[in-house]
Amino acid sequence: MQVVVLAAGQGKRMRSVLPKVLQPLAGKPMLAHVLDTARALGSEKICVVYGHGGETVREALDAPDLAWALQSPQLGTGHAVQQAVPHLDDGHLALVLYGDVPLIGEATLQRLVSAAREDAMALLTVELDDPTGYGRIVRDGAGKVQRIVEHKDASDAERAITEVNTGILVAPVLRLREWLGRLKNDNAQEEYYLTDIIGMAVADGVSVVAEQPDHVAETLGVNNKAQLAELERMHQRMLADQLLEAGVTLIDPARIDIRGTLECGRDVQIDVNCVFEGQVALGDGVQIGANCVIRNANIASGTRIAPFSHVEDTVMGEGCVIGPYARTRPGTRLGNEVHLGNFVEVKNSTIAKGSKANHLAYVGDADIGERVNVGAGTITCNYDGANKFRTIIEDDVFIGSDTQLVAPVRVGKGATLGAGTTLTKDAPAGELTVSRAKQLTITGWKRPVKQPK
Repeated sequence: MQVVVLAAGQGKRMRSVLPKVLQPLAGKPMLAHVLDTARALGSEKICVVYGHGGETVREALDAPDLAWALQSPQLGTGHAVQQAVPHLDDGHLALVLYGDVPLIGEATLQRLVSAAREDAMALLTVELDDPTGYGRIVRDGAGKVQRIVEHKDASDAERAITEVNTGILVAPVLRLREWLGRLKNDNAQEEYYLTDIIGMAVADGVSVVAEQPDHVAETLGVNNKAQLAELERMHQRMLADQLLEAGVTLIDPARIDIRGTLECGRDVQIDVNCVFEGQVALGDGVQIGANCVIRNANIASGTRIAPFSHVEDTVMGEGCVIGPYARTRPGTRLGNEVHLGNFVEVKNSTIAKGSKANHLAYVGDADIGERVNVGAGTITCNYDGANKFRTIIEDDVFIGSDTQLVAPVRVGKGATLGAGTTLTKDAPAGELTVSRAKQLTITGWKRPVKQPK
């Protein structure tokens, strides 16, 4: 089976410099959704027909398994598939998909492909309460598909039909090549309609089998930002329903966004307005508070992330307590039972089991051992304006509040740093190190007062 993806439309109604098929849905371009589904089907060949913004589209999504066919000018869907025909091989079935119909499902397409044969075309249709604008499926008295009539060309009786064409079909390449060569543009739009091949197939004695999708949303296209937003919510609700069926507790299924993959263990709880991007895995019993953003993270069992925290490219151990308002940046690795409190930021650092930074701290380019206490206001000074250096803090260290560790520096096991210390040299193990100015009291000093004008 070979695939043709039509992605040449201009998308004027999107009112965007970005080509329509590159508009994002669930965090990735609409066309990328379609290509991923085509690949999941095990397609032998995928040809993308591009046009408006073509080079931008090609540069964004080009891959070794894709062939590209330019459609210029754009003269209809039939004309678009004509551009792909040279890339297709006789003796195969061709599946036609659309770059602006991003939610088409793998299971639906598997059924559609299975229904097609060398002597039978398979057509995906759907029943709509309001079919305005869609091509209608015209059947004979026996219920067999005879042809498709576009809305603008349909009679009043034909417009009353609620079964409509999705545009998605499977046909033998050899017959498809022949039918496309016979297309004419004698219609209201003066375009070459791919739908006209249905009537040709019937006339040639090729049966047309209609299949229905699992969900109507799979067949919906996008022409403007309003439709894109509607499809986004439909997609997110379907993802939320899958989580609910898997036993995940969602405080409000209507307020979650998954822009990648989200894997959850047992008894996971997710509060409202959380966004998951990239690849995220949540272990058993993980709790995610409201308004968190989690990107490319692996969070182990029993960890709790309080509201308004941001987690990116991070691995967390079991039983951690994070936030609220905490941020872990790329390269963060937390051991079991690590605590990061409000307004704590960690970047490119490892923090071992049982260590805590509960208030207003910055840990960057550091390796922190077990059972370390990082006091409020502590920062690692890892950047000298040109280069970055690491800070090493060994097990059982106590760091007093408002401490600055000027990297590269090492704090030995069991050491204590007094509050307000600026550490520029290694601190020995088991000792108290203090660096602060002598405290002075100026007797008789008077606070300045504002002079009258």
